[in-house]
Amino acid sequence: MAATKRKRRGGLAVQAKKPKRNEKDAEPPAKPRATAEEVEEEERNRIPGPVCKGKWKNKERILIFSSRGINFRTRHLMQDLRRLMPHSKADTKMDRKDKLFVINEVCEMKNCNKCIYFEAKKKQDLYMWLSNSPHGPSAKFLVQNIHTLAELKMTGNCLKGSRPLLSFDPAFDELPHYALLKELLIQIFSTPRYHPKSQPFVDHVFTFTILDNRIWFRNFQIIEEDAALVEIGPRFVLNLIKIFQGSFGGPTLYENPHYQSPNMHRRVIRSITAAKYKEKQQVKDVQKLRKKELKTLLPHDPTADVFVTPADEKPIEIQWVKPEPKVDLKARKKRIYKRQRKMKQRMDRRKTK
Repeated sequence: MAATKRKRRGGLAVQAKKPKRNEKDAEPPAKPRATAEEVEEEERNRIPGPVCKGKWKNKERILIFSSRGINFRTRHLMQDLRRLMPHSKADTKMDRKDKLFVINEVCEMKNCNKCIYFEAKKKQDLYMWLSNSPHGPSAKFLVQNIHTLAELKMTGNCLKGSRPLLSFDPAFDELPHYALLKELLIQIFSTPRYHPKSQPFVDHVFTFTILDNRIWFRNFQIIEEDAALVEIGPRFVLNLIKIFQGSFGGPTLYENPHYQSPNMHRRVIRSITAAKYKEKQQVKDVQKLRKKELKTLLPHDPTADVFVTPADEKPIEIQWVKPEPKVDLKARKKRIYKRQRKMKQRMDRRKTK
């Protein structure tokens, strides 16, 4: 019999509530078994999961920062490199008074083994250091012809954090100092595989070309439709100065004989313009002196008229008839026009009367 309980005030007995059934003990209703065709359709329509990420083994980290006194274009270039390189780190600007050896300690504190350091001088010259911290080697470049991502000419676009392809000129394998720079650029600009901040896609190319004893850097987007290349940016030119054995110093491994400092370049330009100005002034002074000089009269040479033959004298013609006056066509047309205008005015007056 069902359990009953009484009310306090007396009355009919109320049936007690049944105890709640535990949800864990409740068994779900049996589903009909899916056929083989439905399973195949589900597998076809199933969206594949994310790409399986392996183990991050190459722990390359790059420190990108600059000295104080850089301009806006250098700052934008530095930010563009940080966007394109997900394995990079940033730091505050370094004081100019500090020596470059301090950067090795900063890299150690930031847990970075590579460094890109922008050094500004005279608020117009920009130098770039590429270094393998702390043992070296390191290279110093003069940066020229900077173009950033924000410019209108750079129409391409790529995924943030995607891994780039590195394309090198065949000239990098011909000379030993270029081969050393190639290995340094590969270790710095290539994004490590399975990096946490990187994407498993390859949609842009970094190209390094040697022309006119300089390294030209370009960044192109790979278009999937026709495999064409569209330039994204940034764009800059690296003029090699020296390669050192250590990090930010040490014995010099290579020195570029074709390098000309910016101060010397500006001095040559000033000297060329000054030489042009001096030349113009000298020409003016010579012309003034020539005008002031007395003209020298050369004596007559009697042998100068030996081969001169006298021309036949033409008879003098006397015109006895007065020539006819020339007809001025323009004046004649004006007169005819005036007559026609007066005739029209008279006709109009008669009509009005």
